[in-house]
Amino acid sequence: MDEEAPKTEPVAAPPRKGGGMKKLIVIALPVILLLGGGAWWMFGGSAGAVQAEEIKIEERGIVPFETFLVNLTDPGGNRFLKVSLQLVFDSEADAKHVEDNAALMGHARSAILEMLTEQNAQALITTEGKQKLKDGIKARVASVFGKLKVMDVLFSEFVVQF
Repeated sequence: MDEEAPKTEPVAAPPRKGGGMKKLIVIALPVILLLGGGAWWMFGGSAGAVQAEEIKIEERGIVPFETFLVNLTDPGGNRFLKVSLQLVFDSEADAKHVEDNAALMGHARSAILEMLTEQNAQALITTEGKQKLKDGIKARVASVFGKLKVMDVLFSEFVVQF
């Protein structure tokens, strides 16, 4: 009678696998995305893209500049760039405002000239180099024109001397 009864250890319940967290994510994530998308739409998130498409190319204004002739930063200092360009604005009125204002034109020309003299011939002969130059010119003149936005830079003459 001294037999011992077999000991049974209590069996632990299987751990929960995060069912509550999954439900929360499944419900909350779509709600957050819908609210975010609705707020973006309400506050004009797509208006910029639509507005840019609404402005026809014929309605934009162009400001031409006299030809630039600058030395490039290549070693030896014997390379130059000759470029004629125009700045494209949203409207004819913006372009006329810039063109009629000697101070704006002078500051813009100076900013462009400074940008051009920082270039080297090897970079400018590539398509990427020309695009980078366009982007750089737009950025430089942005501080001159303030709220007037330059939409594009057009090259009508582009010669790199080697």
